[in-house]
Amino acid sequence: MSTEYSKNFPVSWEELHRDGRALAWRLLEMGPWKGLIAITRGGMVPAAIVARELNIRLIDTVCISSYEGDRQGELQILKSVEGDGDGWLLIDDLVDTGSTAKLVRDMLPKAHFATLYAKPAGRPLVDSYITEVSQDTWIRFPWDLELNFATPLSELKKS
Repeated sequence: MSTEYSKNFPVSWEELHRDGRALAWRLLEMGPWKGLIAITRGGMVPAAIVARELNIRLIDTVCISSYEGDRQGELQILKSVEGDGDGWLLIDDLVDTGSTAKLVRDMLPKAHFATLYAKPAGRPLVDSYITEVSQDTWIRFPWDLELNFATPLSELKKS
């Protein structure tokens, strides 16, 4: 983990599903939507949950490469979509520094941008989110986790 992240926020599959449903609940009355666009890769699982809950069957992806391990690298657009996003729902797992969000906002300025989690630097760029975490928090998504011993917080503080 990079030294700029001093906190961990592990998210289980159950918590991710609960937060995805909560996001869908917020978006339910805002539709109808033409379709949903997932920002890959992190937005794919939340997009699947939201699409199910909102009964959206037309799903596309914007593919952007930004992270190298736990560091954000140079943004690369691997796949885009046509249009300005009008009537579309754009889903990602989180907005962090806002660099990916700015790029996608420029691509699809009229899309409704929703994420499960938001950090302060990127929060103004999304229209809807469920949980805000501090900028120095690394969110550990369930697809990146294995079951291991967890050191008690009191022991971590001694280090």
